[in-house]
Amino acid sequence: MKGYEKNTGNAIVLIVDDVEINREILDGIIKDMGYSTVLAENGAQALERIREGLPNLVLTDISMPEMDGYELCSALKANVETRDIPIIFISAFDATEDIVKGFGIGGGDYITKPFIPELVRARVKVHLKLYEATLQVREANRRLQVSVKEQLKQMEQERKDMLYALAGVAAEYSSHGKDYIERMRHNCRVLAQSMQISPLFDDVISDSFVDVVELAAPLCDIGNIGVPQDILQKKGALDQEEQAVMREHTRIGTKLLKDLKVNNEFMQISMDLTHYHHESWDGSGYPEGKKGNEIPLAAQIVAMSSIFCALTEDRSFRNSYSREEALDIMRQEQEQKFNPDVFNIFCKVARQLR
Repeated sequence: MKGYEKNTGNAIVLIVDDVEINREILDGIIKDMGYSTVLAENGAQALERIREGLPNLVLTDISMPEMDGYELCSALKANVETRDIPIIFISAFDATEDIVKGFGIGGGDYITKPFIPELVRARVKVHLKLYEATLQVREANRRLQVSVKEQLKQMEQERKDMLYALAGVAAEYSSHGKDYIERMRHNCRVLAQSMQISPLFDDVISDSFVDVVELAAPLCDIGNIGVPQDILQKKGALDQEEQAVMREHTRIGTKLLKDLKVNNEFMQISMDLTHYHHESWDGSGYPEGKKGNEIPLAAQIVAMSSIFCALTEDRSFRNSYSREEALDIMRQEQEQKFNPDVFNIFCKVARQLR
């Protein structure tokens, strides 16, 4: 297969929809962003277009004749040459099972009709950046054959830079403050170091663990890039279906990290805290219902720090709580949510927290 220019500034977006007006609307939005488009009426025609040249992103309707969007996605993910191309589903259907099914077969996002141009632009931009970063990681892997030691260092930094960039986008989507990520890092380090000198944890927390938790903490909600912004930024309580979609961010984030196929301490701890940071001490959390010390220690540290950071920052629907008010709120749920030994240490070092 031929490849298009990989830089997102010259990106090719494949638009697949059997309704002409939908193709025209998306075509206009994408071209206004400065990108090029290729159009197809169904999944079978889309595969023909892809054989002529690889796109950087696929926007596909779900319900289409000959080959629907789910079948197209499965075909692309089964092919080594196309499996990394991000796919955004576009559909008038917004049932939770449809959205979850799309994520389950490899879809990266979901946009409902009628189209909101600002939403389409935001999602397209994020996934083009993600694809470009994925290609950069692949290229870094190829260059390892030239100079293993130096290229390995560069590759690791590129991955981290890419992940931090995505974590920043996810935090912005979630309406966190600009300093949220740095506060998370700082507070996780303070808590981990304090646990390290406690006789309860000194045999399980090393200097390396403290460093890695600090570096990996901002990645906990990276999966929010796959959650609709209207859910992330909703001011009121989420309904049951919205909660189900929101909870998928733990799996989305873990899959993103796992797909990098890196086996080191940084990536293992990153996956632990990304997947398990919404588990609760009594087993009432998600996604696996882990309880007690079944929950990885890194996830326990990050969960506590992220809740504190969220409570002590201004949000669109409330002002920030003071340090003391935030701790009081957390105490009300400590038996349900937190390891009591870790929470006691957290309270003792509260003055060092940001």
